[in-house]
Amino acid sequence: MKKLIPMIAAALVGAGAYYIFVMDRGPETVAAVDVELSQPVADNTDSAAAVDTSGIQEMAIGNPDAPVTVIEYASYTCPHCATFHGGVFKELKKDYIDTGKINFVYREVYFDRYGLWASLIARCAGPEKFFGVSDLLYAGQPTWSRAGEPAAIVGELRKIGRLAGMSEETLGACLENGDKAQALVAWYQENAEADGVRSTPSFVINGTTYNNMSYAEMSKLIDEAAE
Repeated sequence: MKKLIPMIAAALVGAGAYYIFVMDRGPETVAAVDVELSQPVADNTDSAAAVDTSGIQEMAIGNPDAPVTVIEYASYTCPHCATFHGGVFKELKKDYIDTGKINFVYREVYFDRYGLWASLIARCAGPEKFFGVSDLLYAGQPTWSRAGEPAAIVGELRKIGRLAGMSEETLGACLENGDKAQALVAWYQENAEADGVRSTPSFVINGTTYNNMSYAEMSKLIDEAAE
């Protein structure tokens, strides 16, 4: 389980805290927004508030009118989050999301620039493909997150994007969108502070925040919240 406080993604919202990373790899150029992600949330609340996050779309599946809303906070580079999505999430989707019993919301957490790049890829094709691309990112986490140099990681993320049907031009535009990256980090910071999120994965079930848990524990909490 990753802890958020020492590695919060707040520095992005400060002046000069992000830039475009570009590396020449011969016949192609790999580019992505690069960031510094090291300052505590509390130190950067005012800076985050100055960023317009109104354009960031909430990613949700299930029944928006369901009596229970489950919000997951997770990082694409968090191994515990990948384990959750490879196991508990599949059961949750079958029993609660696909049956319309809950509204499930996914909110990204940023420990590092690689998780932010993955988020830009996941959101690149729009909400219709977001959860499908997220599945690919978590399933391939051991490969792309450990590919080595930043350019190699970007290259692996592009492969996932192409597998999801996105063009090189589209992927490049998404990965180099500094304004979107800045807004995403500020949006994450606002939400994490509001919900008291301190580690990943964390879950907010009808307004109450919980740490990582088993499927049995989660289903019990959901059933109780629905009563």
